[in-house]
Amino acid sequence: MKVSKLLVFGFSLLLLCTFCAPHARASEWNQATKMTFSGPVQIPGKVLTAGTYWFTLLANDSDRNIVQVWNADRMHLLATFLAVPDYREHAKGRTVVKFEEEHPRGMPEALEVWFYPGDNYGHEFVYPETEARDLAKRVGHPVLSMRDDVASNITKPAKSANDSSVVALKHATVQAVNPQGQDVNMAKAAQTSPQGAKQ
Repeated sequence: MKVSKLLVFGFSLLLLCTFCAPHARASEWNQATKMTFSGPVQIPGKVLTAGTYWFTLLANDSDRNIVQVWNADRMHLLATFLAVPDYREHAKGRTVVKFEEEHPRGMPEALEVWFYPGDNYGHEFVYPETEARDLAKRVGHPVLSMRDDVASNITKPAKSANDSSVVALKHATVQAVNPQGQDVNMAKAAQTSPQGAKQ
């Protein structure tokens, strides 16, 4: 009797692991993260009103550099944009997002970087050039940028890394713009390797 109960328990546990494991792996792969903002937030190509959103990586993007933002129930895609890996030396066990340090009253806070829990590499957002120039002037340091015409792909529907809008984003030339409005090397805005890493 004890053996059969043990077998039933073991089988139940195995079944539970079978159903739970794919979901856990999927969440880690696309880094699905629920975020709630108390005020308006600027992301590349769009301003999100106060509320709850999901940030994910495009599921079938092997480079893992395409971020997607969804509404609260993940039924409506709001934006698809390019990011660059950004390294930090000490990973935290929670989601970390970095906003601009200061912003003018009445302006939305701009999101610059998103780190998934436990990861040393996060996602530094690439802004359309016009937005990046304004943002760099506001924050006083370089901001990643891409040409405005390529950034028009941000609001197009994207289901796959093969969609033309995503391909255009992935082939975009990324640089940075400094507070004086000059184009500079993207290394001035994102730490892409452990050497001299952010904390």
